[in-house]
Amino acid sequence: MDLKCIFSLAILVSQISLSSTQNVNVVIQGATSIGETDDNFVCATLDWWPTEKCNYNQCPWGKAGLLNLDLKKKGLINAIKAFNPLRIKVGGSLQDHVAYGVGGVKNCPNFMKNEDSLWDELNKFFNQTGVKVTFGLNALLGRNRSQIEKGLWGGNWKSQNARDFMKYTISKGYKVDSYEFGNQLSGAGMGASVEAEQYGKDIVVLKNLVKELHPDPKTQPKVLGPSGYYDEKWFNSFLEVSGHDVVDGVTHHIYNLGPGDDPNMITKIQDPSYLNQVARTYKGVLNIVNKFKPQSGAWVSESGGALHGGAKDLSPTFADGFWYLDQLGMASTYNHKVFCRQTLIGGNYALLNTTTSIPNPDYYGALLWHRLMGSTVLAVTQESNPNLRVYAHCAKKKPGISTIFINLSKDSSFNVTLSNYEHQSRNSRSTDVAKPEFRGSKDREEYHLAALAGNIQGQIVLLNDVPMVPTETFDIPTMEPKLVNASTPISIAAHSIVYVTIRDFQAPACA
Repeated sequence: MDLKCIFSLAILVSQISLSSTQNVNVVIQGATSIGETDDNFVCATLDWWPTEKCNYNQCPWGKAGLLNLDLKKKGLINAIKAFNPLRIKVGGSLQDHVAYGVGGVKNCPNFMKNEDSLWDELNKFFNQTGVKVTFGLNALLGRNRSQIEKGLWGGNWKSQNARDFMKYTISKGYKVDSYEFGNQLSGAGMGASVEAEQYGKDIVVLKNLVKELHPDPKTQPKVLGPSGYYDEKWFNSFLEVSGHDVVDGVTHHIYNLGPGDDPNMITKIQDPSYLNQVARTYKGVLNIVNKFKPQSGAWVSESGGALHGGAKDLSPTFADGFWYLDQLGMASTYNHKVFCRQTLIGGNYALLNTTTSIPNPDYYGALLWHRLMGSTVLAVTQESNPNLRVYAHCAKKKPGISTIFINLSKDSSFNVTLSNYEHQSRNSRSTDVAKPEFRGSKDREEYHLAALAGNIQGQIVLLNDVPMVPTETFDIPTMEPKLVNASTPISIAAHSIVYVTIRDFQAPACA
């Protein structure tokens, strides 16, 4: 039996379902926005981890760390080009995890002995693929390990390494969109930590360095930090000490699925109450941002879902999209500007297969988000079933709106109708009006993502029943919508993810 027959049979099997169908009305508040993301909201990281980086009795990095990565792989190049552009966050000249042996990597003084030549190669690659670069700088250089408190590092940051790196970058004409200070040193840290007051003083030094070397505000890279886990007291102190107009973007990390070897992770990822828990972190960061008003708002600068390289049997599968795409939606509703997935390639949580560079299912979900979901975020309410997650934005390409529906349920499908909830002007007698069911006149553009044969822990994703597999020349397959009559409800199958663009949905916030 050839591959096409296997796929056809699998699709047929996946359509045989005992699930029930529920009617759901989703209300979209189209009059005003609740958030604004960066145009390049979807971001991915490239990390330095070597082949011998191992967790849970496995070593999933292979040759995908930056010191070993083959930058000439056509699959890798084409996967990045498809975003046009993709924001990539790169670790600094020595990541703080490994700067002094933290994290199990030894011989770190030689970790980047060929830094300049590697930086040259990376920039050729970035120019070729049109990448928007965020670069992470080491924030432990010059500090000393505390003899009193375990894991704490004290003393002033030594900025000479960053100065030399920036001067070299400028001399070569390389473009860096933003510099991020440190890696997982906030609060209790991850193997190492720095007190908030000291960190605040040091990021002022970094900001002054960036302003000195980039005097033109129009081309000046942004300064981001602290790049760690959110700790309310620590973040407040850090931003109070650094003051206004220093930190352009408040960055934090999310690994809310816990250790990658958790046998209950497949249950967590389908549990709406569990997924909702991380909203406390997003809300806390949003409150900090509203208080200190950094120019570039809040960023998730690293998130892989599962810690320490990801979960081998879940991170590279369709099921991970229930977590990942829900995080993109949730972060945007809490006015986060950028969400960086750990990683583009490397580890189990990569968007691309570590060995072949073939996209994992989350890659296609991320690419559709980048292409369809605009920067203006709309409020959505749906009270019928917690297993149906819904997020709405103005469409990336006007007019209209784009929505994403994530069905966590394996048993229930949904027929969805939409209503437009508008706030009336002050001159109107009424204030808030829920319009009746929206009925469009133009065909909807729908993108239905499902797992092959319904196997959510498989690595083949279907788009409108077509397997997403790169071409023989490693090109990303065409991703065309299904045009659906506007008079019919939006059909959301069990365990599926659906993007829908509606061109004639009248949302004043999207005008």
